[in-house]
Amino acid sequence: MSLSHTFTGTSPQRVNKFMGQAGLCSRREAESLIADGKVSIDGQIITSPGHKIQPGQTLLLSQATRAALQNKFSAVLYKPVGIVSAQPEPGEIPAARLLTRETLIGPGKPPGAHMSLPALGRLDKDSRGLLILSQDGVLAKALIGPDGGMEKEYIVKVKGDITEAKIAKLCHGLHLDNRALKPAKVTQIDPQSLRFILKEGRNRQIRRMCDDVDLRVFDLLRIRIGSLKLGTLKSGHWRLLTDMERSKLIGQKPQPSRQGRSIR
Repeated sequence: MSLSHTFTGTSPQRVNKFMGQAGLCSRREAESLIADGKVSIDGQIITSPGHKIQPGQTLLLSQATRAALQNKFSAVLYKPVGIVSAQPEPGEIPAARLLTRETLIGPGKPPGAHMSLPALGRLDKDSRGLLILSQDGVLAKALIGPDGGMEKEYIVKVKGDITEAKIAKLCHGLHLDNRALKPAKVTQIDPQSLRFILKEGRNRQIRRMCDDVDLRVFDLLRIRIGSLKLGTLKSGHWRLLTDMERSKLIGQKPQPSRQGRSIR
């Protein structure tokens, strides 16, 4: 099935920008598709990257082009402690190496050996939990782009006395690297555990926040990124991100699911 999108704006817009905002692909990918003659508007193929779509016009991508865009590999992993999500140093194990057939839950197959799969929102070596590895530029922009601000939720176990004053300071009033932190949602869930919900992700942010109020983190588990939850996935195991989950994360209406990518 081909994919069509009608432009509902009130003034002309560059096609690559429209495609990016519609969640079809990144602007760079859109420019490549336009140059290859794979984008048409109201039945006419366009080849100029500067072409503007007019209000009420409909953009059309062929079934093959749509499939190529939507088949970007995205994995949902429960990263264990000791595994790095960023570029590994000598002797370290990168998260992508855990994406094997033996650790796969549900349908699909592991990525190719040379596939580049950056982590969309890093999780430091000493932390565990939900990690997304993907080659999807649109998803990356939604999760870690400058305009993102997507919530991330953590369960954090600490040593030290948890007080109302400390929680209040964690929620609002801390600075890192001489910059004020965005307000956070921090609640106590048992004598030595806190729930953090953040909309930013500075380097080792939660650990450094806790240090500032004399609390020491000894376990940090990420359980949610936006609408995506860790669920029952076990440590060291992974699955494919579904079409429905991707659509929710990028804020778009879900498209019909492809074979082999149903909700699990």
